[in-house]
Amino acid sequence: MQNIVAIVGRPNVGKSTLFNRLVQRRDAIVDETSGVTRDRNYGVGDWNGKEFSVIDTGGFLTSDEDIFNGEIRRQIGLAIGEADVILFLVDAKDGVTPLDEDVAALLRNVGSGAGAADGSANDTAGSGAKKIILVVNKVDSHNRRDEAVEFYALGFPHYYPISAISGSGTGDLLDEVVRDMKTVEEQPQDDVPRLTVIGRPNVGKSSIINAFLGQERHIVTDIAGTTRDTIDTRYNLFGFDFYLVDTAGVRKKQKVSENIEFYSVMRSIRAIENSDVCILMLDATAGLESQDINLFSLCERNKKGVVIVVNKWDLPEKENNTLKEYEERIKQRLQPFSDVPVIFTSVLKKQRIFKVLETAKHVYENRRIHISTSKLNDTLLPIIKEMPPPMNKGKRVKINYITQLPLNYPSFVFFCNLPQYIKDPYKRFIENQLRKIFDFCGTPIVLQFRSKN
Repeated sequence: MQNIVAIVGRPNVGKSTLFNRLVQRRDAIVDETSGVTRDRNYGVGDWNGKEFSVIDTGGFLTSDEDIFNGEIRRQIGLAIGEADVILFLVDAKDGVTPLDEDVAALLRNVGSGAGAADGSANDTAGSGAKKIILVVNKVDSHNRRDEAVEFYALGFPHYYPISAISGSGTGDLLDEVVRDMKTVEEQPQDDVPRLTVIGRPNVGKSSIINAFLGQERHIVTDIAGTTRDTIDTRYNLFGFDFYLVDTAGVRKKQKVSENIEFYSVMRSIRAIENSDVCILMLDATAGLESQDINLFSLCERNKKGVVIVVNKWDLPEKENNTLKEYEERIKQRLQPFSDVPVIFTSVLKKQRIFKVLETAKHVYENRRIHISTSKLNDTLLPIIKEMPPPMNKGKRVKINYITQLPLNYPSFVFFCNLPQYIKDPYKRFIENQLRKIFDFCGTPIVLQFRSKN
């Protein structure tokens, strides 16, 4: 995107609410607890035919009482560096605070101050002009509108009073945001795959995405639950082109006590539903746990491709067959859908990182395989004739015709005389033959048996 808008400010002034308003989706978690947003969150907004990216940032703090504050400040700095327009958000309910003054000073250091009539600033660091707009949020009454004049003390020549939660005033704000933007010509929408990284907390999901990107885009700490939003990043390097989606770690329900974490888990589940391939990360020191199996089952039920990545493989002690035995144990517990690639990595040491991307791309391609009807019948009907379904109640089941449905995952229809007599063991036999002949590694297969009439 040529036009980038960053929202900055201290905690709990409504940045994520404004972000959701601008992108017209509920992408960022909103909660009364301060410090919910920790990573930069990206979305796309549109106003009067001008499209722009929106970056939601964590709340700015000057102290280091919270272990995340240093990382959050660095992420805010990166967002400011990327942005063309910076929305400096303050809270009309609280008035001017020392933290607001600190943010204002930071933004003045970005440029030459807010002396221009439109509130813009020229970047003395040489990274181009930055348009800074002071936005006073939570102005939902006439009294608040009158009291908002105190924000002139921050040194900006103009401010925009809004209520992000109701949308009041955001039209005028957006007029100013896009006023100097160039219209970006619409490009045809590419069918870009979505790879979603999932797993329990603290297995290395954000770390592996940072390793893919070659930069510290997502905050990484040893504390489980650091990532709370789902974060989308476009990856277009080394012949790959897809969206990488980082998600919050999913724990057992009884361990999810915070409302915020509940919403994070729901976002993670929604990210799985909207993905093409899920990269399920495991901790090599913990092995495959029940929650990992639940996540795997969720991917299977939603017909998503799956790649299993065993991270921290440099930590366990190994013998000659350790890797093979570990992989066999995983696949045994994932029965009956065990045709899944398993990759052993160490994100910290950058071991086999590229293979994860190659395998995910291969699984995505497998998921989109379409086999012609003639090839299906020529290949499978002789096998079925040689190994027909078992007789049931003295009746013989005859499969006459096979075709693949035009869906975005492999789904096949078998037309036969008595579909009700086809049992699960024979369905698994047919599925195994399909996997043996055609490469469906990593993707679930759906088989339907219908009456030939």
